[in-house]
Amino acid sequence: MKFLNKKVIIFDLDGTLIDSSADLALAINHMLKSINRSTFTLDEIHNWVGNGAQTLVKRALSGSTEIADNIDETAFQNALKIFLEFYAKNLAVETVTYPHVLSTLAKLKEHGYKLVIVTNKPFDFVEPILEGLKLKEYFEFHLGGDSLKEKKPNPAPLLYVCDKLNVSPSECVMVGDSKNDILAAKACDMQSIGLTYGYNYGEHISTYNPDIYFSDFSKISSTLC
Repeated sequence: MKFLNKKVIIFDLDGTLIDSSADLALAINHMLKSINRSTFTLDEIHNWVGNGAQTLVKRALSGSTEIADNIDETAFQNALKIFLEFYAKNLAVETVTYPHVLSTLAKLKEHGYKLVIVTNKPFDFVEPILEGLKLKEYFEFHLGGDSLKEKKPNPAPLLYVCDKLNVSPSECVMVGDSKNDILAAKACDMQSIGLTYGYNYGEHISTYNPDIYFSDFSKISSTLC
């Protein structure tokens, strides 16, 4: 499948461009130890990533992907503060780019595409990670989960990108590993590319019917170039 007449490629961050699960797990377990709660394995925490920091912390407090109804708000805010403060100081200790990300982004830029990041990760965390992993130069700008009133799977961030770059949704492609990415794209009639290796709560990305999906990031350039 070829995507025609595209000008902008929008990327998710965690689980798409970078594997940040080890650093997120480190921060979550630090938070849990600080409040005298049991910790979890990397695999367990991996399945909770993808909806932003607040949801991740609530899942950790619940010990499940399903958030408990009885989480005390004061306790949650305290846990969130501990998590964010620790993670801010440990953003890229073990975080790495997935295979072929840098070379593929370079090829897409060479072909004239404008690249943007739309993530549910808090905005202030994004730039230090991009700089640390030498990714910043490839992107026009980025949006975090707190940049707008709504975040993915709401289409608002994708529509914001279209408006800022003066393009239509039909001239863009959303690339992501999560149902949030695919659902956001579908909600504004934007084509999407799914990736199978990231954080999608144990579900295969094909369940949400992206236009095409890959297990290798480099395949994106063969589809768009």
